[in-house]
Amino acid sequence: MESSAATSKAKSARKDYVESFANLVTSFASAKVEDLLAQIPALLITDFEAERAELWLWDTSSDSAYLVHSAGLEGARRHDYTASGAGVIGKVGQAKRLIENIGLATFGGEDQEFSKRTGLTHISSYPMMVGDKPMAVLAIYSTAPASKELLGWWRMYAEMCGVKVPDLMAAQEQQKQITQLSLLFEATRLLNSTLDLAELLELILKIASQEVQAERGSVFLVDGANKQLWSIVASGLDHQEIRVPFGVGVAGRVAESGEIVNTGDAYSVPFFEPSFDQKFNYKTKSLLCLPVRHHTNEIVGVIQLLNKRTGPNFTREDEDFLVKLSGHIAMALENARLHRDALIKQRLEKELALARGIQRSLLPDQPPVVPGFEIAVLNEPCFEVGGDYYDFLSLGPQSLLLVIADVEGKGVGSALVMSNLQATLRALVMHLHSLEVLAVSLNEMMYNDTKSEKYLSCFLGLVDTRRSGLHYINCGHVPPILVHGASGQYELLEEGGTVVGLFPSAEYKRGTVALKPGDVLITCTDGILEACNAEEDEFGKERLAACVIENRQKNAQGIVDAVLFQVNKFAVGGKYTDDKVLMIMKVTDDGLLEAAKKRPLNRPVELERRESPRGDA
Repeated sequence: MESSAATSKAKSARKDYVESFANLVTSFASAKVEDLLAQIPALLITDFEAERAELWLWDTSSDSAYLVHSAGLEGARRHDYTASGAGVIGKVGQAKRLIENIGLATFGGEDQEFSKRTGLTHISSYPMMVGDKPMAVLAIYSTAPASKELLGWWRMYAEMCGVKVPDLMAAQEQQKQITQLSLLFEATRLLNSTLDLAELLELILKIASQEVQAERGSVFLVDGANKQLWSIVASGLDHQEIRVPFGVGVAGRVAESGEIVNTGDAYSVPFFEPSFDQKFNYKTKSLLCLPVRHHTNEIVGVIQLLNKRTGPNFTREDEDFLVKLSGHIAMALENARLHRDALIKQRLEKELALARGIQRSLLPDQPPVVPGFEIAVLNEPCFEVGGDYYDFLSLGPQSLLLVIADVEGKGVGSALVMSNLQATLRALVMHLHSLEVLAVSLNEMMYNDTKSEKYLSCFLGLVDTRRSGLHYINCGHVPPILVHGASGQYELLEEGGTVVGLFPSAEYKRGTVALKPGDVLITCTDGILEACNAEEDEFGKERLAACVIENRQKNAQGIVDAVLFQVNKFAVGGKYTDDKVLMIMKVTDDGLLEAAKKRPLNRPVELERRESPRGDA
């Protein structure tokens, strides 16, 4: 009678299992894709007497399994992933063979701890294959060995799931690709939402870290000029600038080689630099580092992500997502850099405009009115600021110091030396009464200020309006040209010495010439003489002298205009540009010279020190 009851009970159980399979087929046919995988362990609990069931999906790129769904008794694990060959799940996936009614304690380690913690003593596990590759592992736990009949039903259940899961995975993969495209679109929208570089770097790191589930990371930009990577963004760390030379550490290696580094054990990588961990009190385990490439294939940055939260290492899907994202990152970085460069350029242009205004204020607004002489000046800097200098310093009722100088180089540095020259020269002429001493003192002071890193050429010309003479010292400058109005002949004023500020001590010798009505003195910087045409021929002193001789009947301003016209005409198609200063002084007729003896120069009263230059002036 007891045997009859047992037989009846077995038939009833078998009938229930048959009905469960019928329900399983219906569920698999009607459920949504996202619900099907979750139902696999759940139905084992409700319909097939399992006490706990787990579904692990296999990732072939990392050769690891990830727990995606579970049902039944609570059984929190230390890790929801396992590598191939590690623990019971890893061993089943690696061997590609099922196991049934095996004691969990026999596997040791985490499986043994899991058994003690939950009371689940036995496991039956079934790999689901696609060809010869594992796709998933179904694990069923019990507190006692399962009967042969129940194991048969579990085996049939696993086989049915093994038929259906590939379809589920294909649908899930398709949905995953659609989701990834959506994420890329949203990420691109966010990346294009700002042009602020610091904010953009924060955003890049946030998107990358969230999508691949990284604990920490850094975004580095390439500093090609210094062969370095630099970053002020590092998630999980205080904001401090990090600079890494090319070839140093993983990020430096990636910047140099363009390779992708993906490892589950950072310390096994030969070029991993552990000092970063030591510096920031951190332990790097898994690491993913890849270059950010511009559409020209140029590497413009590096993304480095550390310690994947949901697995032992980053997956091929993580790589693929970041590679696709990196193109959008590069474009956003380029836009941000262009925006930053535009802002910097605007600021520099504003500062240079201010500097140009200050520099112009250091130069005379217009030549002085000197009875018996006409003076005209052209000043054309090739940059906002330059190193060419000219000045007119009144030393008495009948004396005027003409100064023209050219600081080596161009731009801001030369402009600073020029302003120093102006201040030094004006201070010296208040106390020195000798042209030679003035040149020597100027050389010594400029040398002490610049340490010979900058030097200048200059011409100092002291005009004696009473005696119609010119005392001068040429300090390595372009020789001024004196055109004699009566004959049309010219001479070069070369007497003097070396350039100013290059040597600690130098000697200078004065030259003297007489000035007659109609004579024209031409002083200029090398921007006039070295103006080149398309064949790279220089304008030169011969052409300058010929132009002045041809136009010597004009007034001083007319001669300046004529020279400028000829220089510009000659230089059409030429590439050489330099600062240009041209000063023309023309001696007028005797009547004005006689008037000059009686009339003081138009000058500030405080500069007047003596009635006429002394013999040693």
